[in-house]
Amino acid sequence: MSELELIIDLHKKSQRQGPGSEKETLLALNLINLQQDGDMKLADIGCGSGGQTITLAQNFKGNITAVDLFPEFLDELKETSKKLRLQDRIKTLEASMDNLPFSAEEFDVIWSEGAIYNMGFATGIQNWKKFLKTGGHFALSEITWITNSRPQEIEDFWNGEYPDINTAANKIKILESNGFTLVGYFTLSEESWMENYYQPLESQFEPFLERNKNSFLAKKIVRDYISETELYMKYKEYYSYGFYIAKKTE
Repeated sequence: MSELELIIDLHKKSQRQGPGSEKETLLALNLINLQQDGDMKLADIGCGSGGQTITLAQNFKGNITAVDLFPEFLDELKETSKKLRLQDRIKTLEASMDNLPFSAEEFDVIWSEGAIYNMGFATGIQNWKKFLKTGGHFALSEITWITNSRPQEIEDFWNGEYPDINTAANKIKILESNGFTLVGYFTLSEESWMENYYQPLESQFEPFLERNKNSFLAKKIVRDYISETELYMKYKEYYSYGFYIAKKTE
């Protein structure tokens, strides 16, 4: 298996493929303050196995299109939605987020938790804006510096992993320059990182290594996630995911 295939194998049984929580998904949804009806449409881009998609389906009256590039994650979401009898509310779509088959102004809400980094924050906003109705909303969580300065070790790590990392002030400027007005912003809690992401992921390490016969690549992936977890615990006061809720005004 390739490294990407192994990463998918490690993550596919997890409820979330990144930090987040039901509480924070609901907080973002409530900040939009939708006058909901059954005809509203929401796209969840980069949905993964759909932890937030299920929460949205339980609290959003309209229809949801859940998009991901990897069918393994979409299969998990389909199974969960059937168990919860939400399959009529959630349509899955296997597609790349940079080549979406949507119509202009098709959606009332475009949602993306921890996934827009695959395109870059500004590029994602510029590409997805056309699919959103004027007056519609973006709800995006994105890795964000939460201080103006930070130790060199964590600066180097994130600049290497994701050069688009920036402060909330600069992310908000990008939204505003692309015709959006900020409605709300908050950072994810430590619980969203540790209890909802890193600790459940850690519980998968042993069966993952057994399943993949302790291959060199499998062990490397586990070591990388252990190192990332240790960096978070060491430097959590300097960065988090910021949740940005913004209204399309032009």
